[in-house]
Amino acid sequence: MRLRNAAIAAASAVTLVLAVPGSANASFGEFRYTYRDAGGERAGRLVGPPSGACVNLAEATREEPARTPKNRTGATATVFPGPDCAGDGSYVLRPGFVAPEGAAVRSVVFS
Repeated sequence: MRLRNAAIAAASAVTLVLAVPGSANASFGEFRYTYRDAGGERAGRLVGPPSGACVNLAEATREEPARTPKNRTGATATVFPGPDCAGDGSYVLRPGFVAPEGAAVRSVVFS
C-alpha cells in the first residue's frame, strides 16, 4: 500500500512539473518592420525577441526610423518612436496586430 501511494505521489509530481510552463525568456514568432537604406526599402525582423527588455532596431537611424511594425509574436509589443524605448507616441500592439500606417519605430519591448 505504501509503495502504491509513493508511486502515485511521484507520478503526480512529474505531471505537475510538466504542466506548469516555465518563465518566458523570449517571445515566439517574429516582429516585422520596414526600413530604408542606400539600396531602398527593406524588410527587417526580430525572431524570438526577448521579453521585458528594450530592443533598439539596428536599422532605424536618427534620420530614418523603421516603419510599419507588425507584431507576429505571441507577446504584446510596445513600439517607441525613439531609441531605448523612449519618446512620445508609443503604440501597443497585441499579437497579430499592425501599427497605424506611417508609424515610426526605433525601439520595442515585449511583455
